[in-house]
Amino acid sequence: MSKLLDTIDSPAELRALQENQLIQVAQELREFIIDIVSTKEGHLGASLGVVELTIALHYVFNTPDDQLVWDVGHQAYGHKLLTERKSRFHTNRQLDGISGFPKRAESIYDAFGVGHSSTAISAALGMALASIINKNFDKQHIAVVGDASIASGMAFEGLNHAGVTDANLLVILNDNAIGIDPSVGALKQYLTQVKNGNNPRQNNMIKSLNFDYTGPIDGHDLPKLISELKRLKDIKGPKFLHIITTKGKGLKQAEANQVLYHAPGKFDKVTGEILPKDEQNLPPKFQDVFGLTLVELANQNDKIVGITPAMPTGSSMKYLMESHPERAFDVGIAEQHAVTLAAGMATQGLQVFCNIYSTFMQRAYDQIIHDVALQNLPVIFCLDRAGLVGEDGATHQGVFDISYLNCIPNMIIYAPLDEFELRDIMYTAQLGMEHPIAIRYPRGRGRNVNWQKSFEKVDITKAKTLFNGGSIAVISTGVIGNDIQDIILEDSEIAQKISHYHFSTIKPLDANLLDYIAENSDYVVTIEEGSIIGGFGSHISTYYNMKGMNVKMNHFGIPDVFIEHGNVKEQSKQCGIDVNTLKKVFKSF
Repeated sequence: MSKLLDTIDSPAELRALQENQLIQVAQELREFIIDIVSTKEGHLGASLGVVELTIALHYVFNTPDDQLVWDVGHQAYGHKLLTERKSRFHTNRQLDGISGFPKRAESIYDAFGVGHSSTAISAALGMALASIINKNFDKQHIAVVGDASIASGMAFEGLNHAGVTDANLLVILNDNAIGIDPSVGALKQYLTQVKNGNNPRQNNMIKSLNFDYTGPIDGHDLPKLISELKRLKDIKGPKFLHIITTKGKGLKQAEANQVLYHAPGKFDKVTGEILPKDEQNLPPKFQDVFGLTLVELANQNDKIVGITPAMPTGSSMKYLMESHPERAFDVGIAEQHAVTLAAGMATQGLQVFCNIYSTFMQRAYDQIIHDVALQNLPVIFCLDRAGLVGEDGATHQGVFDISYLNCIPNMIIYAPLDEFELRDIMYTAQLGMEHPIAIRYPRGRGRNVNWQKSFEKVDITKAKTLFNGGSIAVISTGVIGNDIQDIILEDSEIAQKISHYHFSTIKPLDANLLDYIAENSDYVVTIEEGSIIGGFGSHISTYYNMKGMNVKMNHFGIPDVFIEHGNVKEQSKQCGIDVNTLKKVFKSF
């Protein structure tokens, strides 16, 4: 049988097919996604779950004139394949390839760039209201939102506004009871009752917000989906379609283990089995150092609690949730709530470890300032995935946290060199702090196999001299200091030129050591895996300027551009902070 997908490069060609041919297209689309992701890696389960919905949307609506917004975008692979990117899909998430998320600069079919959750309703509503202003009353605006994303505050803000407008907006709830981890909260319980036909309150919260509500319907029943979308297309005002799907649909293992197959790595496309990796005798992932250390500390300190906004697996908060479930809280995709919840707990004397990815911490900036730092509450923020993150690209880079936290009074910022320093600062923080602290650490593995050593209390006011060499002072923060140590050990010429200082504490700076460096160095170089503008090096320059010290300096870090997808080594090279580039810099002195 010839493949219909081979004849489709755009939605116009999809719409030229007979409706009874679309089920074959769905099968071929699933096979294509599985075939590529099995070898190239990426997000699998979410896209498999919306194959029928993707086809139905592009078949019924006149995209790209009609605006289609995917929330988060994990589920947009089928969308990309049907919108002129099938021939390039093998480059997904690779350097200079297509993005793993919808991206306006990549395609006219990507109506809105996404990557963080719960933005689709607000964006699509903005487009719909603009169409009214522009007197384009026939244009359609569709937001596809998952049940985990719709629980976020911003999604409800969008629903609240949309319900009092005449906007031509269709919100589609893709309800599969899972985000990256299983969905949580009272809204999830409500949706479960609706799906089961057992809503004891006999009311519908979406209808109460003035939406024309339909559902729930089977999101894998393609004829039913097409029929319903055609009907809704002719209804004016805000509409809401509730569909039930299965994440990982079409791949047995992905359906059975939806957390693991969200982004499974390489797997056998025939059997679905994930290809084993030899991880014996490897150093730990930093997230596991955090998670296991937290359990170790919680066993000794009953005041310790943990909070994560929907990332128990990715942050390894799952270990505390398993060992001390009464002291670990997954609050769903709700970073603002997570931060203020932590603040409330801290007022009652608890030692709160609030673990939020660096890129998601941005979503709770007002709460960090107003609810934590202004009140000087000793919340312990653990910023996972700080620095360059690789294939997820620009929407997920954790490179801004130093800059956006540096300007906040009372905030301590700490970037450990290795697993030992991460453990020790966690131990120190739970002994009691006078201020809030943000501990930033990277995605990926550390360097030390035997990392579970006894704890030592950290003096956060002191930085370290790691190597006494020449009169060029190299000041680093975080794990990138290990690369500098490697360079020194491998190259005697460089070792004669430079001295290396490690500042785990970015704020407050060790003023005594900085004064010593200024007096005993001909030149100062700062290196960080964070934004140069407003970052660690900028902080040091400000210190020297305010003291009237004339110090020759240069800063290396993330330049003033968004760093696109690729692997971390490629991104480091782009930023000029990879080992080879730093070697050349040191040799040039």
